[in-house]
Amino acid sequence: MWPPIICRSCIASTTLGGDPLAGSGGTFPPSIGSTTPRTRQNAKVAEFFGAKPVPRANINVVNTMNRKTLLLVIASLISSVAMAQPGVSGSESAVRAAMQRLVPDVQIDSVKQAPFAGFMEVLLGAQLVYVSNDGKYLIDGQLIEMATRRNLSEASKGAVRSSRLEGVTDGERIRFAANGEKKHRITVFTDIDCGYCRRLHDQIAEYNRLGIEVDYLFFPRAGLGSHSFDKAVSVWCAPDQNAAMTLAKSGEEPAAAQCDNPIESHYNLGRELGVTGTPALVTDSGTLIPGYVPPADLIVRLQQLATP
Repeated sequence: MWPPIICRSCIASTTLGGDPLAGSGGTFPPSIGSTTPRTRQNAKVAEFFGAKPVPRANINVVNTMNRKTLLLVIASLISSVAMAQPGVSGSESAVRAAMQRLVPDVQIDSVKQAPFAGFMEVLLGAQLVYVSNDGKYLIDGQLIEMATRRNLSEASKGAVRSSRLEGVTDGERIRFAANGEKKHRITVFTDIDCGYCRRLHDQIAEYNRLGIEVDYLFFPRAGLGSHSFDKAVSVWCAPDQNAAMTLAKSGEEPAAAQCDNPIESHYNLGRELGVTGTPALVTDSGTLIPGYVPPADLIVRLQQLATP
């Protein structure tokens, strides 16, 4: 018996063999600076789902997906689709072929059984979609298990974020350690010139006092080679990275410096993980918390996320 599930922001019953998501509207902003094949793929995939900058409180935005909001009870959709399907045999190959027709040369990271019957879960970098076993229908949106109110789509994407961040070594982070016992750690994609990033850093001592370790990765919103990018490099190459970060976050120009650095890798990783603005906070479990969150609110949120 499959649990009741709701999909939010869905594009349902879209024929993948014809005009790819015709009429979905929106264009993805052009990439800034050099990008990896993965970030170029993310831009290509996003083009099919529509994207444009949308202001959001407590976050400096690069761009964010703009989708039609629709509540769809999956149970009825599953019934109609399942009756039309001969079975799930060969479903993975059918889904992969359908996605290749939709987005030629796309790199598919994984195809696995979705949490509801008749569909496969397809991961394309930062994009997660659900495709029917026969490759005819696609659902783009958040999958919610009604009984628990758990966001199953976010759980899948969170596992990917967590895995990718595990590959970032301590030597590739700028760490502001917790005072005393470390209760939680967050990885923050930051831009030195971002107002809410500066507001967050102004309270770094309070985050640390509450037992929150803050690891910084750089995400210069203006792109690679920008002045913000150069500032990030200068902070990284400073003799005291933490002091240089605090100085730069106060609005002071860091002393120009050059050295081998991971700033471009930070930026590309952020794009791969779906970061669209700063600050972007990521927990060790992979939960993405967009925007500035005051210390007292953040510790409560982290405790809630840590509770089974």
